[in-house]
Amino acid sequence: MVSSANLVAFTLAALLLVVLPGPSVLFVVGRALAIGRVGALLSVVGNAIGMFVQVVAIALGLGVLLEQSIVLFTIVKFAGAAFLVYLGVQAIRHRNRRSSTSGSDAPTSRWRSLAEGAAVGVSNPKSVVFFIAVLPQFVDPLAGGVPLQMIELGAVFALLAMVFDSVWAIGAGFARDWLGRSPKRLARLGATGGVAMIGLGVGMAATGTKN
Repeated sequence: MVSSANLVAFTLAALLLVVLPGPSVLFVVGRALAIGRVGALLSVVGNAIGMFVQVVAIALGLGVLLEQSIVLFTIVKFAGAAFLVYLGVQAIRHRNRRSSTSGSDAPTSRWRSLAEGAAVGVSNPKSVVFFIAVLPQFVDPLAGGVPLQMIELGAVFALLAMVFDSVWAIGAGFARDWLGRSPKRLARLGATGGVAMIGLGVGMAATGTKN
């Protein structure tokens, strides 16, 4: 178990990170503009699940492998970037189809939004670097159960990210509903969300380098 002092210190550090707008916020806003509020919220949940999978993998030793292997880290980085670009392109391609619907997602679309969010979360190299660098700082080796402590801290981070990213998803979703009363304007918003995700993917490929 993580000590109370370490848990409080990590929670404060994590709050500072998740409150400030960053790549995850851009992803969520882009999803909200492209596919609507429900899809964006499901993407937030999926993204948190993906980040938690990263934490479990790092706690079990994958973090050391990624830290030492430039090739493996680069594969993860470009896979995540390529998937974001793919989502952006799909949002632009299907902008007119989305604007002509009532906005209620089918069950398959909802599961797909959840899965796509998880794929983005698990392949995000920036969160990998963060977890590798930060989690060990709040773990007490003398208390034992180091992997379990890291998983506990990762769960806290994923929960905080899910809460605050959901606020952005809801806000952007309402903005989409308000601005997108005409199909043509809604199609433009969908394209804008797609461009945002493409830009995020390109930025991730360009700057998410391993030191």
